[in-house]
Amino acid sequence: MTDRPQSAGSASRPVSDFGLDDSVLPFAVEQLDVRGRVVRLGASVDQILGRHAYPAPVARLLGEALALTILLGSSLKIDGRFQLQTRSDGVVDMLVVDFDAPGRLRAFARFDAAGLADEARGQDLRQDLLGRGHLAFTVDQGHEAARYQGIVALTGQGLEEAAHQYFRQSEQIPTYVRLAVAQSVTAQGVSWRAGGLMVQFLPSASERRRPIDLHPGDAPEGTSLEAPAEDDAWTEAKALVATIEDHELVDPTLSSERLLYRLFHEPGVKVFEPQMVRDACRCSDDGVKAMLRGFSAEDRDEMVGDDGLIGVTCEFCSTFRVFDPKDFDA
Repeated sequence: MTDRPQSAGSASRPVSDFGLDDSVLPFAVEQLDVRGRVVRLGASVDQILGRHAYPAPVARLLGEALALTILLGSSLKIDGRFQLQTRSDGVVDMLVVDFDAPGRLRAFARFDAAGLADEARGQDLRQDLLGRGHLAFTVDQGHEAARYQGIVALTGQGLEEAAHQYFRQSEQIPTYVRLAVAQSVTAQGVSWRAGGLMVQFLPSASERRRPIDLHPGDAPEGTSLEAPAEDDAWTEAKALVATIEDHELVDPTLSSERLLYRLFHEPGVKVFEPQMVRDACRCSDDGVKAMLRGFSAEDRDEMVGDDGLIGVTCEFCSTFRVFDPKDFDA
């Protein structure tokens, strides 16, 4: 889930003070051996969250999941597919975000409305609503490539820390992630915005990474492993990224380039061509028909409503489709 930026070329382009919404901007800080991406989401995240009218705590969590999915999935090839999914015992017991390269995005959340209301009444509404379970990242490069899935346990931490834990355990690549979601109030109304930034330490000499050894599992109780000393360049990069405030990641008047310059103007930062993303569900009439044909005639009979038709609503985009049971008789 890493990518080396392509050559920036000799062409230059003006840097706007205003952020380019629904875009991913790759960058490199060569002096610190750091590569990364910045994602800024405007209309796409507002459409996804708005069409389901999620309560604010659920919307913020799904917005974070959208930003994280794009940061990770935007490194895929043109025909790749990346999915983030959680299953847990929390108030939000499922999150699903699909990213179809190069930029198609869809998502939904499943939550317990009564449980959310109980927490709100008890004034104990947690920032993390996931509870305990697991977070899975699935990569499908298509064609003959094998699918890859990485899983990390959810133990009450948020999505940022879960991503850090995943890279420590599975990828062994020093990675730091920042995520932010907020509502923007303008003359045009209230809308959701989301943003994120990911940096990864990718020195040419692999021994400079010095990954933390995983616990062997059969060591005597109480055994602890000493973490190796961090590379100075990575320590500096993390310290700089840690200074980002949430509002900087969602501010429409602050471009990704300006944000990166704020962070890395001393070591110097190089940016590359941005990649656009959009809200786009992959459901279709033919796809839903194929799904219905996979059921037995008895199962389809149970789906027929009082009007004598079968109604199907897409969980992602909320599109409602109606089918005549007679179309499946043959």
